[in-house]
Amino acid sequence: MCINGLILVAGLSSRIGEFKPLLPLCGKTIIENTIDSMLIAGVSQIVLVTGYRADELERVINSRYMGNTIICTRNPQYASTDMLASIKIGLQTMPECCAFFLLPGDMPVIQKETYLAVYQQMMKSGKAIVFPEYSGKRKHPPLIRFSFMDEILKYKGQGGLRELWSYHEQEIEGVSVNDSGCWTDLDTYEQYIQCIDRFPVQAKTI
Repeated sequence: MCINGLILVAGLSSRIGEFKPLLPLCGKTIIENTIDSMLIAGVSQIVLVTGYRADELERVINSRYMGNTIICTRNPQYASTDMLASIKIGLQTMPECCAFFLLPGDMPVIQKETYLAVYQQMMKSGKAIVFPEYSGKRKHPPLIRFSFMDEILKYKGQGGLRELWSYHEQEIEGVSVNDSGCWTDLDTYEQYIQCIDRFPVQAKTI
């Protein structure tokens, strides 16, 4: 089963006060940690949606990852559109696959075991969307069947994907994971420092 990834890194990083994707973490940048967490779990290709400071970010990515493992595409309206717009842009570039993980670029410490648990639950349940659940709540990264992509692309509601999911509850499954990385996103500088303290060294690197 071919699994791809979609990582969103188009935002302005306005709350953290620095260009978040390129801040150092565990000997790499935040975005490299996020990408590597997917690759370590066996994802085939990753579509990376950039926007703010795209040239700078893509230079770093292209110097680190060879071939077509990482496919960069841009949201030119990154300053005035929401995350759903970036998701749609990324999906229009997504190579055909069976399913894809969806993840914001500022969630760099998700465990390999979480990806595998979500994948295994999709295989077991046959559902279109499977979320990891931490402390009983849905977290990132969901795994979404490629066949569901058209539902996302045509959705024009105001509530983003959260609202879209509410119309498809019968197609959604959850699996419990023991991974605090599922709620470790780095919106503020304080959260970034806390992440450095809690995750001083990644378990694996590539």
